[in-house]
Amino acid sequence: MSRLLIHVEGETEETFINSVLRPHLFQYGYTNVGARLMGNARQRIYRGGIRGWNEVRKDIIRYLKEDSEALTTTMVDYYGLPQAGEKAWPGRYDASLLPFGQIKQKASMVEKALLDDISKEFESGFAEQHFIPYVVMHEFEGMLFSDCCRFGDVIGRPDLVPQLQQIRSQFVSPEHIDDSPTTAPSKRIERIIPGYQKPLYGTVAVSAVGLDPIRGQCVHFREWLESLEAWPSR
Repeated sequence: MSRLLIHVEGETEETFINSVLRPHLFQYGYTNVGARLMGNARQRIYRGGIRGWNEVRKDIIRYLKEDSEALTTTMVDYYGLPQAGEKAWPGRYDASLLPFGQIKQKASMVEKALLDDISKEFESGFAEQHFIPYVVMHEFEGMLFSDCCRFGDVIGRPDLVPQLQQIRSQFVSPEHIDDSPTTAPSKRIERIIPGYQKPLYGTVAVSAVGLDPIRGQCVHFREWLESLEAWPSR
C-alpha cells in the first residue's frame, strides 16, 4: 500500500491535488493521495503569506513519524516563501542571490535545504526515502501559462488569450515567469483580469489546462511528478 500526503499552502493547491493529481497518481499504485493545508488556512481572516518553516517543519516531522511507510511532499510557491526572520525557510535567502534565470538551481537549493533540515530528525536515509520537497517556480499561477488558449477559454475570456500568450512568449518556460512583487504570475494575471480570484479561477483553469501541457512545459514540475509516479514501484 502506497500512501502520499502533500503539504500545501492554500485551498487552490488543495483542490488541484484532490481533483487533478490524485486520480492521475492512482494509476501508479497509490492507495491514498491527500492534501493537508499548512496551518488554519480556512480560518484566516486575511489571506496571503505562508506559515513559517519552524511550524511547517513540525507538521512534516509529525506526519513522517505517524506513518513511517508513507511518502510526504510539499507544494509551495517559491515566490511567497519567507526569506528572513523566525519564519524563514531554509535556503530561500541564498537562492534569491542566484542569477535570475537559474530557476532549477534556485528550486534545488531550497529543496535540498528543506530535506537536510528534516533529515536531522531521523536515522540516516529515512527522510531521503520518504520526503520529497517540492517548490513551485515561481508561483502556482505560472502553470496556467502552459496553455493560454485553454486558460482564456475556461474563464470565459478568449479575448484575453493574445495578452496571456504575449506574457508567456517573453519567457523560456512558465516556470521562468518571475517572482517580483509586481510581475509575478498572479500579478500579471490580475492586471489583465480584474477581480481575478485564485481559489476560483486558478483551480478551474489548471484543471482545464491539464497535466500534459504543464509537465510538457514546466520541467521542474515534471521532475517532481515523475518522482511521485516512480515511488510506489521503488
